[in-house]
Amino acid sequence: MIKTGIVGGTGYTGVELLRLLATHPQVDVTQITSRSEAGRSVSELYGSLRGHFDIAFSEPDPQALAECDLVFFATPNGTAMKMTPDLLAAGVRVIDLAADFRLQDTALWEQWYGMPHACPDVLAEAVYGLPELNREKIRNARIVANPGCYPTAAALGYLPLVEQGLIATDNLIADCKSGVSGAGRGASTAMLMGEVGESFKAYAVPGHRHMPEIRQTLSWVSKTPVGLTFTPHLVPMIRGIHATLYATLVDDAGDLQALYETRYADEPFVDVLPAGSHPETRSVRGVNHCRIALHRPQGGNTLVILSVIDNLTKGAAGQAVQNMNLMFGLDERCGLEQVALLP
Repeated sequence: MIKTGIVGGTGYTGVELLRLLATHPQVDVTQITSRSEAGRSVSELYGSLRGHFDIAFSEPDPQALAECDLVFFATPNGTAMKMTPDLLAAGVRVIDLAADFRLQDTALWEQWYGMPHACPDVLAEAVYGLPELNREKIRNARIVANPGCYPTAAALGYLPLVEQGLIATDNLIADCKSGVSGAGRGASTAMLMGEVGESFKAYAVPGHRHMPEIRQTLSWVSKTPVGLTFTPHLVPMIRGIHATLYATLVDDAGDLQALYETRYADEPFVDVLPAGSHPETRSVRGVNHCRIALHRPQGGNTLVILSVIDNLTKGAAGQAVQNMNLMFGLDERCGLEQVALLP
């Protein structure tokens, strides 16, 4: 059994992680921390977990966490980087679901996250946890930076084209929509149902923190800097991301449907839909899947890629569990074979 701790178990990402780990056959969750809810039972706060966790939230205790095999951080940005060096020194492996270890350039990280990085030496060691790109590195990693939700949907949508050099990478366009759970569980007037219901808006148009992450991933693959216009939108639903991705083909690309089907044929959590499909966010609700469809309007040189994920699952906690499975030599599907909820 993998002795596991979770730092920050009270947000939406934390409870999604608990939901998935509750039925994982190889995991024993021994620590769930929360400064605000310390002493309160997990099932009292989250009735959905009643009967699955006979444990209470506790204050973060470095000594107790050092006894774990793996610690997940489901915390605000800036928390994991302060605790991770000591955990690694104690032989604990770490998966950070926040952004502390995603961007390899410390100056870029500090620009977008507004604080100095606490452990740039550890940052240099961190493996970006997109299994479809870094599977072998993840297996041997001590610390994994779990990707963001928008970057997961966008990277998986663009990846086959960038790998084969089939598109112009100087001006990619990612038009993405997210449900309100992507904003977290903290109380906010802007996230009240009366504010978001029956409405739709773009936000962070001048620049969103996930933009440099998407650019970094695609630049790794293309071996050249990638230009990207990324516009996120908030839609009145709870879970889900829909990424509409635009790319200009630079040559005779051949059978693009076959390209995607071949690239993802052995990927357990990427589903390339039949040609002409329109994936829906509800088809991935609560599961660790990305569903992709391709369109080439009017047979022109613009390709439209549709990519949908659940922002809390493949976009966060599910991908973290997938990474854990790889790190500990398990089948990466272990604990992640749920069927999406419908309706």
